[in-house]
Amino acid sequence: MTNPKDLTATSCIKLIKSKEVTATEITNIYLDRSKRVNSQINSLITICTEHALEQAKLIDENLDDHMEKPLLGVPISVKDVISTSNILTTAGSNILSNYIPPFDATAVKKLKDAGAVIISKANCDEFAMGSSNENSFFKCCRNPWDTEKVPGGSSGGSAASVAASQSLLSIGSDTGGSIRQPASLCGVVGLKPTYGAVSRIGLIAFGSSYDQIGPFAKNVEDCELLYNVIKGYDPKDLTSKKQIPDFAFEKSRDLKDIKIAICEDLINENINQNVKSVFYNTVSKISDLGATIEKINIPYIGESLPVYYLTAPSEASSNLNRFDGIKYGISDQSGSSSWDTINLTRANFGDEVKRRILLGTFALSSGYYDDYYDKAQKIRGLIIESFNKAFSNYDIVISPTSPTTAFQIGSLTNDPILMYQNDICTMPANIAGIPAISIPCGMSEGLPVGLQLMGPNFSEPFLLMASKIIEEKLSWNNGVKISI
Repeated sequence: MTNPKDLTATSCIKLIKSKEVTATEITNIYLDRSKRVNSQINSLITICTEHALEQAKLIDENLDDHMEKPLLGVPISVKDVISTSNILTTAGSNILSNYIPPFDATAVKKLKDAGAVIISKANCDEFAMGSSNENSFFKCCRNPWDTEKVPGGSSGGSAASVAASQSLLSIGSDTGGSIRQPASLCGVVGLKPTYGAVSRIGLIAFGSSYDQIGPFAKNVEDCELLYNVIKGYDPKDLTSKKQIPDFAFEKSRDLKDIKIAICEDLINENINQNVKSVFYNTVSKISDLGATIEKINIPYIGESLPVYYLTAPSEASSNLNRFDGIKYGISDQSGSSSWDTINLTRANFGDEVKRRILLGTFALSSGYYDDYYDKAQKIRGLIIESFNKAFSNYDIVISPTSPTTAFQIGSLTNDPILMYQNDICTMPANIAGIPAISIPCGMSEGLPVGLQLMGPNFSEPFLLMASKIIEEKLSWNNGVKISI
């Protein structure tokens, strides 16, 4: 029998195309593992047994007609903030605990058209607000490397499901690091595409000028495969780029003639010493591949945390207005008026969501807008300019993905500032809208450490190529595997 731990998406497709296994057999293997492992890590909110087996059966019945589909029969999980037709989509919230969308998100439609099998909906922080997956109404997801640790957030369930081989691929969303940080903590690959490269239609919005859908995979090759399926223009999404410019580069087997900058501003006292050690060990190995590596400062990047937490919650406070029990969300009818209904319904938001709504409403309020929101947006513009200047001299900017490895469940829940600092390395790419990828680069005390590579707009093909070369050089986990 095929061992789900040994497969990649690429190898799975080859097995199905060669008719060594059927899509139904693969789907059953991953459904069985999803159910068994979920009791230990709670990575999945919904396991789509009937839906998945229907998709797999259609593939098997018409296999010769589907041979060219790039994700033929690959089981994939979808973060539960991304709409799936006729499948529960909760955003990790009590307010949407019974919501079944009537349509697929554009990214999900592309997955289905490419032959993927939607096997499950992945756990996440409520409305994608969190760095640990502890804010889910459906309880915390656990890290498959150590079930007493968090998987990261907000796409913790997506990262954990791939790491634990409950699915071969996943798609999540990244607003301030929500793909890359859990990818780092769970030892998988996660890509945040350039803003506008992947349609946001069907994504339940957190911060509309930040949100991006992106892929999770076990390795860079599979990540590239999935990204190439979900990217592209969508006329329904006004932020979608009509023509994605070609990023000219020569494919290579080494990194000679490539200039890489270490962003010193991101490697400060907040970065754990063990993470720093793994990072600089990785830098040494990258240097052996022929790259020129220099340390630089990127002006204003140190202001990313306040910029993000003034602007993103401001957008959230507007976006979440629709969840009032009338337009969307469960409706509490115990009040005596429509205003009572709205207020009682919104009481069902979790504490972190309420905190961010309050923060965003404050930043936008009369008398504070100029001092907070407007100033933050101006600094955001300066950060974008600083990145543009850096990329005029360097091809890639690197840093650790996360300041720590996976931390103990419950250890930061009473200190939101410390929790927010988990995204200090990832937020700048969202602020600037640039692509960024996290790849596993080592282990510290039995837990994965991630390396982040950032590039100029629409440089995903180049970032993925460089990441593949680095991945081949690194034996990041020394053969250690997840025990569950």
